Amino acid sequence: MTNKRLKIVVDPDVHLLTNPDIDDFQSETTSIGSAVYRGVIENGRRYQTLRENQYWAPADEQQFESLEAGHAVAGVMDGERPNPLFQAPISKSAKNILDIGTGNGLWAIDVADILPEATIRGVDLFPPPVSWVPPKCILEVDDVLRAWTWSEQFDFIHMRFMLGSFNEGEWDKLYKKCYNNLQPGGWIEQLEFDAHIESDDNTLPKDSMAATWGETILGCAERATRKMDTINTMRDSIEKAGFVDIRERAYKWPIGPWPRDKNIKEAGLLNYQMWSLGIEGWGMWLLTRFGEPKPWSREEVIAYVAKIRGELKSTDVHSYQRARRVWARKPDNDPGQK
Repeated sequence: MTNKRLKIVVDPDVHLLTNPDIDDFQSETTSIGSAVYRGVIENGRRYQTLRENQYWAPADEQQFESLEAGHAVAGVMDGERPNPLFQAPISKSAKNILDIGTGNGLWAIDVADILPEATIRGVDLFPPPVSWVPPKCILEVDDVLRAWTWSEQFDFIHMRFMLGSFNEGEWDKLYKKCYNNLQPGGWIEQLEFDAHIESDDNTLPKDSMAATWGETILGCAERATRKMDTINTMRDSIEKAGFVDIRERAYKWPIGPWPRDKNIKEAGLLNYQMWSLGIEGWGMWLLTRFGEPKPWSREEVIAYVAKIRGELKSTDVHSYQRARRVWARKPDNDPGQK
């Protein structure tokens, strides 16, 4: 993979590629762009190539379906709000919004629908699987740890499901980039979930496979220098970057249809879908590279996650995962810098 900078603006019909640093635009850019769209196949899963060997989650149809279910869970869990997409007090007059780690682009697309006057940019390491986007919704492939080339400052920067994306230094760098590229008074918001599977009534046996998942996968992530405790560190990291008026909301996202409340039961069903579709991808790269006492085989990973799926499907197991939303403001009197 070339070390030259590649920035792809994703047009669902055209797939426009732009790269001012490459002399032979037609041949070299198209070649690199094609490689980005193809990705790399490992253990039967497709991964992005923009930051090769540096991101653990697949970018394939199954993983995008998991993200779609996760998007729905987040919406149901904040379904009592007029706007379940974010809690930062964003004005309808906002002009520029950035969605980092846009994944399948659903959050950016939905926000573009409710804020049609704003330009919504969604950026990730792999092209989202979209066939249509609203006007003023722009989905891009780029590495946010590189220099930002957007000319405008943003009114709002959003992140979601980014655990394990960066090491501690990279997170600090990213939060500072967000701070410097926000308008004075602009907001940042991040929603993350915990890798641990829990229950409050001991219906999840301690010797179950599901009970081992959290510590197993967090251990792999730490050995990969991509710690997955973002849910616990993001508030302090956001404050460290200079943000003020920090607020948060904690959740328990049920896994499976066990809750009695109709809406929470719906969230549980959707969250089981997210886990059922996503868990193999969450574990495959990490376990086959950083598993203990030695790297696991693909077959071992598949057998492990199959057992966890079966345990989570039982209505006798009242399992959930923790999630947290944090939002904060850039001070009005600090213009920041590029």
